[in-house]
Amino acid sequence: MGPTRKPNVCSRLSRRALGCFSRDAGVVQRTNLGILRALVCQESTKFKNVWTTHSRSPIAYERGRIYFDNYRRCVSSVASEPRKLYEMPKCSKSEKIEDALLWECPVGDILPNSSDYKSSLIALTAHNWLLRVSATTGKILEKIYLAPYCKFRYLSWDTPQEVIAVKSAQNRGSAVARQAGIQHVLLYLAVFRVLPFSLVGILEINKKIFGNVTDATLSHGILIVMYSSGLVRLYSFQTIAEQFMQQKLDLGCACRWGGTTGTVGEAPFGIPCNIKITDMPPLLFEVSSLENAFQIGGHPWHYIITPNKKKQKGVFHICALKNNSLNENVLTVTASGRVVKKSFNLLDDDPEQETFKIVDYEDELDLLSVVAVTQIDAEGKAHLDFHCNEYGTLLKSIPLVESWDVTYSHEVYFDRDLVLHIEQKPNRVFSCYVYQMVCDTGEEEETINRSC
Repeated sequence: MGPTRKPNVCSRLSRRALGCFSRDAGVVQRTNLGILRALVCQESTKFKNVWTTHSRSPIAYERGRIYFDNYRRCVSSVASEPRKLYEMPKCSKSEKIEDALLWECPVGDILPNSSDYKSSLIALTAHNWLLRVSATTGKILEKIYLAPYCKFRYLSWDTPQEVIAVKSAQNRGSAVARQAGIQHVLLYLAVFRVLPFSLVGILEINKKIFGNVTDATLSHGILIVMYSSGLVRLYSFQTIAEQFMQQKLDLGCACRWGGTTGTVGEAPFGIPCNIKITDMPPLLFEVSSLENAFQIGGHPWHYIITPNKKKQKGVFHICALKNNSLNENVLTVTASGRVVKKSFNLLDDDPEQETFKIVDYEDELDLLSVVAVTQIDAEGKAHLDFHCNEYGTLLKSIPLVESWDVTYSHEVYFDRDLVLHIEQKPNRVFSCYVYQMVCDTGEEEETINRSC
């Protein structure tokens, strides 16, 4: 059965104005997104490059906000032209923001302060401070000093919008120590609930217990430990915390640890490592995957791996966690792990003509977005295509005006009525190209090139 006829946008708007919906609160939002989807895909709608800027530091994008200068300068992309929201004061290299996550107010929770109901940026600085920064003003709302005994570098969500994991840089130890067989801590994971911040604990990953670990992370309450052979092992973080926590610690409270007294979360005392594994914890699951490519999720639980053979690179298997059986009903997935409901041959590329570089799924508009690049001599030209997620039908193609060098690093975001392309060129030159949905006036407008 083929796709049905597109509903009329005017009809949808009239029905919305008359309140012709059920009492389900989500119906209006879904109807609005359906209208936007129809507008995005109609033939007369264009996406125009409205803003281009360049930077010597990395550029990041998150939910309508573009971040420059290591997250210290924020520009809103939700306007006819991007505008600066805030710029934090200049700081030393030791105080720069290493990584950040956008936190948004959870629905239904009662929070202690009125400011807590607004979006915040959770930021990690180079000198081990964890900050909560207002996403609209750049004002620091909360700050926690992590620890003096290691260098924390990465932020990730354990449970999205609820629990964060702060990971340290890996400690390989000195060559002398390795030759002497001295066991050492490979890395640390600090776990916090947000908002307000409360400490779960700091866990050490020790070579004596886990062996030659290449990396470890926390996701949905599961400690995931990875090895150079491609082996991935899963453990319950809750079980580990209950079994090996030496002492429960509370932020802002006095603590005596190792002969030293201080306040938890304040400098110079910081937060002691209070979860030290002394015996191998119960193993939940293990699997082998190429380059440790592993994701877990879904209901019932499934995991995604790449078979541990070099010739299988780019191939993804979705397997049931219960019995390791391969799910034959799923044909392919995006790089972000979302299931794509389509026939693979509908998007089969031709390396000699054009190649697919980025495939993603816009869940609000239910569109599959594909970046295709055509290499003409030394210059590449790219276009972003929107496909119906249900049938794979090509609905819209948006040409990107800038040239595309396949040897550079690229990120492309499609967010409702916005397309954003971030490119990293040699010598740490970063470029940002912003496209916005506009009505076709039949006149060419000059692209705006400036720094905000």
